[in-house]
Amino acid sequence: MKLNGLRWWVIALIALATIINYIDRQTLSVLWPEIVEDLFPDESALERKQIYANISIVFVFAYAFGQAIFGKIFDWIGTRMGFVLSIGVWSIATILHAFTQGVLSLSIVRAILGVAEAGNWPGATKANAEWFPINERALAQGIFNSGAAIGGIVSIPMIAFLTVYFSWQMVFVVVGAIGFLWIVPWIVLVKSPPGKHPWITEEERQYILTGQKAVTADNTVSDDEYNPSTGELLKRKESWGVILASAAIDPIWWLFVFWIPIYLNEVYGMDVKSIGIYGWVPYVGAMFGAWFGGLLAQNRLKSGWDANKTRKLVITLGCLIMLPALLAMANPGGPVTAVLIMAVILFGFQTAIGNVQTLPSDLLGKQAVGTLAGFAGMAAKLGAVGLTSLVPFLTADGNYTPAFVIGASLAVTAVLSVWVLIPRIEQLKPKA
Repeated sequence: MKLNGLRWWVIALIALATIINYIDRQTLSVLWPEIVEDLFPDESALERKQIYANISIVFVFAYAFGQAIFGKIFDWIGTRMGFVLSIGVWSIATILHAFTQGVLSLSIVRAILGVAEAGNWPGATKANAEWFPINERALAQGIFNSGAAIGGIVSIPMIAFLTVYFSWQMVFVVVGAIGFLWIVPWIVLVKSPPGKHPWITEEERQYILTGQKAVTADNTVSDDEYNPSTGELLKRKESWGVILASAAIDPIWWLFVFWIPIYLNEVYGMDVKSIGIYGWVPYVGAMFGAWFGGLLAQNRLKSGWDANKTRKLVITLGCLIMLPALLAMANPGGPVTAVLIMAVILFGFQTAIGNVQTLPSDLLGKQAVGTLAGFAGMAAKLGAVGLTSLVPFLTADGNYTPAFVIGASLAVTAVLSVWVLIPRIEQLKPKA
């Protein structure tokens, strides 16, 4: 049996896994107004916000180290079994939320969830490098990243709807079970990489493998891949450009993932059902941004631009879109205006982030992509830990302006990291 466009089926399944990933992680924040009344009825509003921040920090710390761990795991055991391990464990962790009794048990299950969910990102980056030619990788990454946005769109109203029929504990069980259903088509479809897959057409196989060959600065094709050791990888300034850009830009996303429901509850007095009406809107902007960033990069590459010019244009454009919108959140007015401005911010973020995440595959061979993607993901989540830990103090009086100003400065830092530390985005060569 031959299946046309097999690479697109693979990335579609990864995008679906990302949707499930975001439904699972968003469940806590959407249900928090009900959970906090059940588990922490005697704490003050500030104490409750600090509890939520601490639990979120545990999740992001675990997520950060999970990225580095799973980056190596995916390089060792491959994308097929790497995804099975990752999504299987995070689905179990989601279900275990139903049995938590306080801060300690919540922190433990969030840590397990964080480590396991982290595998989705280095796994997707590695799968992208395996299944797509260079000129399609940004689009493939955009499709995958749109799964995060669609997960945000779907999860908030879906979880709010489930609370009509189920307790918050049962909602975690229902949501966690979805991941196990995903594993079946993944195991069936992704039998091996494209070079050996029995279902791929010969035309698609050659298209993928030929398109993965690096083009050097003098426009010659190189068959040699650069797969450095971890120590050598960390000595290259280009690696640090990827790591620092990720560490700067990613906290902007997490600022909204963690705090949109809390922001709407605190600033506009919304309950869970009202949050379900408004909270999905910013993720629509994220979804369109993911598609826009991928299509723009693909268009420029097909028109003859090289990866260096293309990636830097799209990353810079995305950050420039975010910058004024983040500053505008200082005084957004009503809730409709606020969520629309958030949609612009997340549009800019997703425009940029897909191209940031393709940088490891632009710079390194397939045997080292997962490692650099894992380190970059770890740095990104540690940056998110820093901002998340500051939010309760920055917003103690209900004013979120300082958090948004910090977000604007991070967008500038991300652009500078790419331009300064990666003079030219192309396949690296071993140092003499």
